[in-house]
Amino acid sequence: MTRKQKARTSTPAAALPGQRVLVMSHMHPAVSHGGAEIAAYQLYGALRASSEVAACWFLAASGGKVAGRLGARLSQPFGPDEYVYSGAGFDHFIHANPDPEWPGELTRLLTELRPDVIHLHHHTNFGVETLLTIRQALPEARIILTLHEYLAICNHFGQMVKRPSLALCNAASPRDCHRCFPERTEQDFFLRELYIKRFFRLVDRFISPSQFLADRYAAWGIDAERIVVIENGMPAAAPPTPRVPDCDLTLGFFGQISRLKGIDVLFDAAILLEKAGTTGLRIEVHGDHSGQPPEFRALFEARIKDAPPNIELHGPYANGRVGALMARMDAVLVPSIWWENSPLVIQEAFRAGRPVICSDIGGLAEKVRDGVDGFHFAAGSPRSLAALLTALARAPDRLRALSARLATPPGLDATLAATLGLYRANRAHAPQLEVRSA
Repeated sequence: MTRKQKARTSTPAAALPGQRVLVMSHMHPAVSHGGAEIAAYQLYGALRASSEVAACWFLAASGGKVAGRLGARLSQPFGPDEYVYSGAGFDHFIHANPDPEWPGELTRLLTELRPDVIHLHHHTNFGVETLLTIRQALPEARIILTLHEYLAICNHFGQMVKRPSLALCNAASPRDCHRCFPERTEQDFFLRELYIKRFFRLVDRFISPSQFLADRYAAWGIDAERIVVIENGMPAAAPPTPRVPDCDLTLGFFGQISRLKGIDVLFDAAILLEKAGTTGLRIEVHGDHSGQPPEFRALFEARIKDAPPNIELHGPYANGRVGALMARMDAVLVPSIWWENSPLVIQEAFRAGRPVICSDIGGLAEKVRDGVDGFHFAAGSPRSLAALLTALARAPDRLRALSARLATPPGLDATLAATLGLYRANRAHAPQLEVRSA
């Protein structure tokens, strides 16, 4: 009898040992390789292997990347315990799902599976109204929501940077948000916040992978006592490979190539280093820019043609190779110009035994201790980054010595233990909780 068949028997959930958990993600990592969906799927795998969990399922939205089955909203292309929802559009302004069939489809699935815990990584593509559907279908179930980025707070892809300058935004307000999106009125933003908070009241506990993100959401209006900081741990890996020093420092950029990831800062710093005649270091860029807007792709490809010899593009890479690629580096560069939260690349670098050189803001500064796990430079400043790299090129042992005392990245087992503890906690009676108004 399969796990799915077991779920369909008439045995009451209360009679089964352990918890029954449904993990939900805005995308499936088989078709999208973002940090949130990878973290959700890794947790799902760990829950399935846990003796404290009687049954576990994974429900992902397709995001248009998985073909739906004709006449059905839910399909199972990746396995009997994994479901994919093929939506019918999504309102990214108020995070609403206009699909009239979704509440009924989800209710039928929840009634069939009877999970004790529904753990959402993102509400995107499902819609915040999904929280009400869950609460109505299973009033006693716990609802856990892991926060990623600042999507509920900021309409600019949840990145809290202003348009068009990309300057850092410290707090959202109807007036400031209207300035970024003049096509929307201040009243629109006031109502947007009230709408999202209305459904967030139904959540028992929120999980934040960083204290910085938790503080931002608490300042926005979620009761801080309902937010628990649990990092997205990494699976166990082989011990890091010691770096064999050569005459030059080798620094690597890994991940999505975009303006917000600071690629322009990196290239501008490389130009400053070249003009100053700085030697003793080289920069490798590993990543993909093909998914970016056409204007950015054209500008970036022009930059590659005119790039100085101290920086080189190596292109996309398979995620499974990141450890081996980082092992060739003396340090990993993370020059993001937005706050970030808990970027996976930092954990990957620490797991590979490599320090991180990063911007001095947000979750980056929280995860990387300046002078201990790596070094900070002023966010968005090519001159600050160039000055730091010049100093390190002149004294490379300062950087190489850090590898011996890096923070140990959290393991998936620690994330699992903390998450199960949250599942076991008493329900928060979320519908009665007060959430400060806009």
